[in-house]
Amino acid sequence: MALSILLIPATFERGPAVLTFLGAALVVAGEGLRLWGVRHIGMVSRTRSDRLGPLVASGPFAFVRNPLYVGNIALWTGFALAARLPWLAPLFVLILAFEYHAIVRWEEQLLTERLGEPYRKYLARVPRWIPRLRHGDRLRRADVSIARRAPPVSRPKYSWRETLYSERGTLLAIGGGFALLWLKA
Repeated sequence: MALSILLIPATFERGPAVLTFLGAALVVAGEGLRLWGVRHIGMVSRTRSDRLGPLVASGPFAFVRNPLYVGNIALWTGFALAARLPWLAPLFVLILAFEYHAIVRWEEQLLTERLGEPYRKYLARVPRWIPRLRHGDRLRRADVSIARRAPPVSRPKYSWRETLYSERGTLLAIGGGFALLWLKA
């Protein structure tokens, strides 16, 4: 189990509590970003095939093209900090960045082939990893309008019930991770 890494002895026996709180906050923020993303993209986020849904350019996808992967990086980094293993945090970032970069390149090629010009415009406007927050960029309505112009892309947000159902595995893993940290303490 990947979360068993949390049982590695902490760098600080009683270390600064701020590290644990910072890590927990990063885990919550990462999962919050994932929940927001899954609410907009739905179950297609769980596929391991080349099956595609419509172009989604709303919610977090209006700010960054890969919010679920960014959320995962935040989750793992947060758990490293919460476990008081700060040396592990940059290692997680590097490993996941390398892995996700390869996955994203494949996904972008597939999406460009299948969705064409609307997706190319989306690529030009929305950054891959780090959002560009400019003055006045509230909901980035211009990016949402991409979805309205590209058939068939207009789809309502999923319900919170559907979102939580889709994220149940991640939520259980987070609960298990915090349980391991509690047992470790």
